[in-house]
Amino acid sequence: MSGYNTILRIRKIEERANKLGFMLAYPRHRSNYEVDYVALKPKDEHVLPIYARDAEVFTGTLEELQEWLNGVDWARDYDRMLRMTDDKKRAAAEDKERTRQQLAKERAEKRKVFAILSNKSEEEIDLNPKEKS
Repeated sequence: MSGYNTILRIRKIEERANKLGFMLAYPRHRSNYEVDYVALKPKDEHVLPIYARDAEVFTGTLEELQEWLNGVDWARDYDRMLRMTDDKKRAAAEDKERTRQQLAKERAEKRKVFAILSNKSEEEIDLNPKEKS
């Protein structure tokens, strides 16, 4: 498949993926070199915090990617119809995960600094000492 229609199709797929917080990428792990595969991964670390920045969420052909995106859209619409979730709840959960990751990163940095200052290994440093009875 080649030509202007293919370019338009890829642009539409990129727009849909962008709305969901993904970007198109070259797949790292391909099983068949004869087929043109694409991969989806998070745009950046802030958009989809549950995934690692370089995680490939999807790998496949353009046709498979269109079907996968249709499935994601359908699942989100279904959840909205059931009132199980909406964009506000999803945003709140993502914010909670971002906060958790930030606190974990800060704790690791503090542990490293305290280990350097006290000449101990990072495993020996306990940032949250529990009371012993």
